[in-house]
Amino acid sequence: MLDIFRGLKNLIKVSHIHIDAPVFRLHYTFTVMILVAFSLIVTTRQYVGNPIDCVHTKDIPEDVLNTYCWIHSTYTISTSFKKKLGEEVPYPGVDTSARGASQEGRDRKYYGYYQWVCFCLFFQAILFYTPRWLWKNWEGGKIHALMMDLDIGICSEVEKKQKKKLLLDYLWENLRYHNWWAYRYYLCELLAFGNVVGQMFLMDKFFDGAFLRFGIEVLQFMESDEETRIDPLVYVFPRMTKCTFHKFGPSGEVERHDAVCILPLNVVNEKIYVFLWFWFIVLGALSLLTVLYRGLIILSPRIRVYLLRLRYPLINRDDIDAIVRRSKMGDWFLLYMLGENVDSVIFRDVMHELAQRLGHHHQHHHHHHQPLGPGPRHHPSNLLETA
Repeated sequence: MLDIFRGLKNLIKVSHIHIDAPVFRLHYTFTVMILVAFSLIVTTRQYVGNPIDCVHTKDIPEDVLNTYCWIHSTYTISTSFKKKLGEEVPYPGVDTSARGASQEGRDRKYYGYYQWVCFCLFFQAILFYTPRWLWKNWEGGKIHALMMDLDIGICSEVEKKQKKKLLLDYLWENLRYHNWWAYRYYLCELLAFGNVVGQMFLMDKFFDGAFLRFGIEVLQFMESDEETRIDPLVYVFPRMTKCTFHKFGPSGEVERHDAVCILPLNVVNEKIYVFLWFWFIVLGALSLLTVLYRGLIILSPRIRVYLLRLRYPLINRDDIDAIVRRSKMGDWFLLYMLGENVDSVIFRDVMHELAQRLGHHHQHHHHHHQPLGPGPRHHPSNLLETA
């Protein structure tokens, strides 16, 4: 069991190269890890030991009854949850079935989902990893290529100078051509937010509409009076259920055998889903804030200037102003991500030189009344002459 979890840790190794934001990282590291871990816990509990134990009569072998009830799903009587325990009913949800075919079907609430919990959790983990997988493919190793090991400030001056020049040339030649790259990342963040919200509704469907208010009901239950309160978890994850087994009697009559079943696995399931409810609410709120924050960045260049100043105080304020004024939103995102990965002093130098080039270029073109537009069409040697 422990080996499985060690394997999990390797699966979700966080790279030292940051190509995304911390909230986005929570989706594919912590969340994927807990979902896969929960899935494994439920799977091992399901197939090691008995996931169900039924009180049986001598006529039917114990294994047969247990397997039958596990496969064909058990049920509770929905009207009996409100009855007094120990007097009117033996357990919540366990009561005599109402006679009459129409009434009998209406009262029963069947529970078949517990066979699917481990698969559902694993499927959720895959969904949480999808935006990350998309972005990893779209990003295409751009940040890693541009870093050129400049995250370690210890290298010879000549090497440092060469690498800085290469980085500067790239940024200069491709200025204003990173919007599409950045928008694809923002789309992945939007997908991550949509995924959390979608999964809340997916689980609500999975539990017959009992999941969305789940956490609120648990909190209300903890605060309510101990005498009258009914545990909301019992509705969704009953510990005791009923199971009806039919077989032929000695003379060919159909005999009906009634059994009470204990579902020890539901004690684990309820803890898992209470935790997931609260975690998804927190993650959803953080993701919504991230999406709104991205909207502000797209709309307001002033906020971009402010964020760069806040994050990289070493860089001269005028340099930041000059760069943001003459570049697009995609360039801002690339520079912001580069700053997180490159040594801070080297990054400051690169930004300073880029701002100077932009300033000179702007003045040079201003005299000739030409619009600014450095792009991949320019040859590096011409650019150096211009700068």
